[in-house]
Order: sequence, then structure tokens, then C-alpha cells
Amino acid sequence: MSGNKGYEGTGGYGSSFTLIVVLFILLIIVGASFMSGYGDYGY
Repeated sequence: MSGNKGYEGTGGYGSSFTLIVVLFILLIIVGASFMSGYGDYGY
């Protein structure tokens, strides 16, 4: 619960920035797994 106070303290900009970073990292992971998957199949 103590971790949530940190997010509330940063304000809307901090939480939105964290959300963008998380989405960007997920996009890279999905893209990397997608490309590697195609490489395994020989496409």
C-alpha cells in the first residue's frame, strides 16, 4: 500500500508518464517476440 502513495504524490503527469513507459516496453516485447516468431517459421 505504501507504494501507491508514491504514485499519488507525483500527480497526473507522473502516472501518465509511467503508463506511457510501460506501454512502450510492452510494445517492444510484443514486437520482438512477433519478429522472432516469424523468424522461427521461416517467413
